[in-house]
Amino acid sequence: MIGKKPIKLPEGVNISIADQVVEVSGPLGRLSVNLPLGVKVSAEEQEVRFSSDSAVPSRIFGLGFALVRNAIEGVSQGFSKELELVGVGYRAEKTAPGLKLTLGFSHPVEFPVPAGVAVEVADSTKLKFSGIDRGLVTQVAAQLRKLRPPEPYKGKGIRYANEVVRRKQGKVVKAAGGTA
Repeated sequence: MIGKKPIKLPEGVNISIADQVVEVSGPLGRLSVNLPLGVKVSAEEQEVRFSSDSAVPSRIFGLGFALVRNAIEGVSQGFSKELELVGVGYRAEKTAPGLKLTLGFSHPVEFPVPAGVAVEVADSTKLKFSGIDRGLVTQVAAQLRKLRPPEPYKGKGIRYANEVVRRKQGKVVKAAGGTA
């Protein structure tokens, strides 16, 4: 089971437990996690151990473990997600509330970036979202990708860095002989 191993706390990360709420603070910030019912956490020295009631399914136990692990990694290292804009005229520029995107529509698209997520625009076609909350960073990246997902014929659209888009062949014109 995934949660049987203890999590070692990195240097500078502190954890406090109150009922079903775990507060994690570190050099990059502070996060709180609400644990599912039946999952118990204990902090001993520089380790966090998990236990559960016998009636708690293993998937719920694993969820509690993963939420705390992501919070610990987020406040110590942070998370980032990189996106690429592929297509003629596709570009992005950073504005005060978020991003202004040109994606082949008849109008520019304004994309607000929530607090807790930092965005960097490099080369006007490469975007990098970063923050301490893994769920928030990946959600913002997924919402942006949803504006113009990569299409299978030319590969245009917004894609994750190093994402492989399977290409389709398209229409094939038959030879002009013998079809009458």
